[in-house]
Amino acid sequence: MANGWRVDCHAHIIVPQRFPYADGPGYKPRPDETGEYDAFRRVLTTHGISHALLVQPSCYGYDNACMLDAMARSGGRFKGIAMVAPEISQGEMQTLKEQGVVGIRLNLMRTDPEALSRPGAARFLARVKALGWFVQVYATGDVWAGVGESLRQSGARVVVDHFGDPDLSRGLDQPGFQTILKLGREADAAVKLSAAFRPSVRAFPHEDVEPFVAAVLDAYGLNRCVWGSDWPFINTAQRVEYGGLLDLLTRWLPNSGDRDRVLWQNPARLFGFEGEGVRV
Repeated sequence: MANGWRVDCHAHIIVPQRFPYADGPGYKPRPDETGEYDAFRRVLTTHGISHALLVQPSCYGYDNACMLDAMARSGGRFKGIAMVAPEISQGEMQTLKEQGVVGIRLNLMRTDPEALSRPGAARFLARVKALGWFVQVYATGDVWAGVGESLRQSGARVVVDHFGDPDLSRGLDQPGFQTILKLGREADAAVKLSAAFRPSVRAFPHEDVEPFVAAVLDAYGLNRCVWGSDWPFINTAQRVEYGGLLDLLTRWLPNSGDRDRVLWQNPARLFGFEGEGVRV
């Protein structure tokens, strides 16, 4: 990496001692699944990662305080994807933008399954689009087939979490995964090459995900792909090592120039990361 800058585009800060979990839906991490700011910084330093895009986890609901605290402490290295209530005011959204938030996350599996189907969803997406924000969507399986068209028609910039978290046993032709590929071909969408351990039923290096990654790379093109770790790897039975996830990217993209685009050039262009004056 010639310039020394690399971005982890999917990680969570989880500190229940300082920021208690929200009531309501969402996975509540066990004590051994938390991840504080200082621990994450050490992981990044160990693996030569300079920046991060933090993502609001479902355990905090619409309370983004923990994520915003980490962003404020990062000296400009961290940006964020927030979760917000549909009725959030434009002023509150603008404040989040000024704090380094670059998009909102719709967690259709754990937090808000009706986020794209309730009355007013189109108006909400229009407000997000007007801010220049991304709409990052976490969904699995055929849920994608039911939301792809509304996302495409919104004209909003879309980010697909975890290359869509497909059901690998159903192959590439399953409707949900085909919807993800269609978004890559027809919409203003980017995709995260992240968390391969989640859909995989094989141990590392998760060879069963490789056809799906190849299909995503073909549909989105290299310039709309980013990489993320999903640190601190909550709610999974897989044994996960941060360095191993970077090794997967090398396996998928053996050309170092291609990896440079995914790890730095694309996140810098899409999310506004800057390298000058910010070093680990």
